[in-house]
Amino acid sequence: MAIYAIGDVQGCFDELLRLLDVISFDKETDCLWFAGDLVNRGPKSLETLRFVKSLGTAAITVLGNHDMHLLAASCTPKIANKKDALSAVLEAPDRDELIHWLRHQPLFYYNDDFCMIHAGLPPQWDFKKTQKMASIAEQTLQDPDYAAFLKQMYGNKPNVWSSNLKGIPRLRFIINCFTRMRYCDSNGRLDFANSGPLGSQPKGLLPWFEVPNRKSTDMRIICGHWSTLGYYESSNCYAIDTGCLWGGQLTAIKLGDPVQRFSIDCPVAKKPGKIYSLSNALIEQPTNKQLISLA
Repeated sequence: MAIYAIGDVQGCFDELLRLLDVISFDKETDCLWFAGDLVNRGPKSLETLRFVKSLGTAAITVLGNHDMHLLAASCTPKIANKKDALSAVLEAPDRDELIHWLRHQPLFYYNDDFCMIHAGLPPQWDFKKTQKMASIAEQTLQDPDYAAFLKQMYGNKPNVWSSNLKGIPRLRFIINCFTRMRYCDSNGRLDFANSGPLGSQPKGLLPWFEVPNRKSTDMRIICGHWSTLGYYESSNCYAIDTGCLWGGQLTAIKLGDPVQRFSIDCPVAKKPGKIYSLSNALIEQPTNKQLISLA
């Protein structure tokens, strides 16, 4: 059985199908790991969700920031917007089934050799702590009262880990690490103002995977989220968001020793309208007028 990890699809369904042809994916024998952000920005979020869900145990996806935004929009009318790229999902006849499936996907997935997250990990978390923090947030999302948290999810604070964090602040920090993290300082203080390529960040900021004494250095981590980083393989980290949506590439890696890379070129996605996202500039309590536009 071959396992392939695939970077952020973001509704670029046609490109996903082309990539699966390139790797000769067979759902009877192979497994796909998606590094989050199945939806938003691209033109075919609904088709992407339906397809990945239909693969059953042949596909694993971790939740990304755009996936989290879809969950929030599904239960908070003021977050949803008719011009949002997610409107096709929110108005679909199988919407409730898709949302139920999505909120039961993990934030952290692993086998004996590799781990997968969407964004990053604070330097204080080792494997066991990462596993525990993911479980806390996943249980909240799978709880019947999950909407109560999603209505309070948006925010940039707290921005540094403390074992004293409890309740909503702890959940928000967990979600922000797993789905939004790129740069931080040497203490793991999250930065949400910078999302450019390595070397573009202000002095004192580091990519999360280069923080000294990071406790997860023994984990072989696959992640997405950071399209301006491009394909990156170092520090026991494999970053595979290669910016398909922006006219870059859609990338898959075949897990093994060595890791093998497969990429296809992508045209710039045709956007269905203004795009709103749980992105790198969140505010505390968004309204329709305050939501951040990434069009």
